[in-house]
Amino acid sequence: MEAEGSQLKLYSYWRSSCSCRVRIALNLKGIKYEYVAVNLAKGEQSNSEFLKLNPLGFVPVLVDGEVVVSDSFAILMYLEDKYPQRPLLPSDLAKRALNYQVANIVSSSIQPFQNLVVLKFVEGKIDPQTWARHHIERGFAALEKLLKDHAGKYATGDEVFMADLFVAPQVDGAIRRFKVDMTQFPLLLRLHEAYSELPSIQDAMPESQPDAPSSSSS
Repeated sequence: MEAEGSQLKLYSYWRSSCSCRVRIALNLKGIKYEYVAVNLAKGEQSNSEFLKLNPLGFVPVLVDGEVVVSDSFAILMYLEDKYPQRPLLPSDLAKRALNYQVANIVSSSIQPFQNLVVLKFVEGKIDPQTWARHHIERGFAALEKLLKDHAGKYATGDEVFMADLFVAPQVDGAIRRFKVDMTQFPLLLRLHEAYSELPSIQDAMPESQPDAPSSSSS
């Protein structure tokens, strides 16, 4: 995919939930882009050329001409400001704040604990899967409580907003990668089923990416 009128590139890894958030946003907004695969399993994020884009060595990174933006939250806000079509945030301030809360719970209190570098660090001290499930389930319990009076068809109502961009890949990864029992979280499971009907979300999921292995076990 190549952007029209600009050289919009997304440095991504197929299984990265952070990258998936951005892929969903680009799909929702109808923005074409070039997918540049960075194989985290092979350590390509530590290559000197990639570290020039993001010194932390994390994906995703968005390159828009001379502009380089790393961190999924920063990328989403950049896209929201530059490409206002199909807003990722509601106009209502209270609902907008709710979207920020959901995004922050996922990006600060769940996803970092399942990051590849963290899982490698805890290996040998504790089972990485047990570690990841503990933090996922703790975060999911919080999301269930936070959203119970606000969710509609989707996380914060009947439209897909930023909260969904964070919830969709996190729940998908919890099920596929970490084998979380989602019967504990009926609201999130219902959202997961709703997301399965949306091409903009499904086309951004790990198994649909060009760098996904033929068997999604890597």
